Amino acid sequence: MIKDITLGQYLPGKSVIHKLDPRTKLLMTVCFMVVLFILNSILSLFLSMIIVLICYRVANISYKYAFKGIKPVLYIVLFTVVLNVFFTGGEPLLTWKFITISKEGVNAAILVSLRVLTLITSASIMTYTTTPIMLTDAIEKLFNPLKKIKVPVHEMAMMMTIALRFIPTLIDETDKIMKAQAARGADIGTGNLLQRAKSFIPILVPLFISSFKRADDLAIAMESRCYRGGEGRTSMRILKFTIKDFRAFCVFILFAVILFLIQIFI
Repeated sequence: MIKDITLGQYLPGKSVIHKLDPRTKLLMTVCFMVVLFILNSILSLFLSMIIVLICYRVANISYKYAFKGIKPVLYIVLFTVVLNVFFTGGEPLLTWKFITISKEGVNAAILVSLRVLTLITSASIMTYTTTPIMLTDAIEKLFNPLKKIKVPVHEMAMMMTIALRFIPTLIDETDKIMKAQAARGADIGTGNLLQRAKSFIPILVPLFISSFKRADDLAIAMESRCYRGGEGRTSMRILKFTIKDFRAFCVFILFAVILFLIQIFI
């Protein structure tokens, strides 16, 4: 399960989506998430998922990465589905003893599951096709106006990107520690809830120590390279919007309008 977390990984490629300006991808991802929260139609959300899967195909990213991205949250989604199906009132579809399944509950369960799965897969495709450095530059450029009110935009963008960048590293570290503890005879993930929680203590302690050591090494490395924040700092690659970004945003707006029209008229 630990290895299934793919957030923060970058998959090199030469697709159209890889070549888009990172600001375009970031803006489209955020806008798409807003659209998903506004949509209340099962058909619209289902088509949104189809659009995301088409983007995976365009980016030449295997669907197994999309599945790996949603696998860690499947239990949460299933739990939410059960709550909506059995505890949402409305017109009953099925009644058996004290269990009642309503039409509204089934509808709400489908809406929530589609929305969550589409959110995760759409956010993942942005990290799959954008390097952490480019993502840092995109965040900094987009929030540049906030510098006028003394907001430390560069430092915030750097912290967010470092956190995103080290997710795969921490996952690998956790997996190694779990295997090392299992090789020493540790019983991990079995027993009742309290026993499972206690079994993870031998994993969390070395993981925290390793994380703090890695953070200290990173700070020393940045200081030795004379890193002093964003003041007077230049970028090796200058971000520029191109006609491809304009076309991509137009296509996104077209799809968003179609989804809203489907929700209104169907």
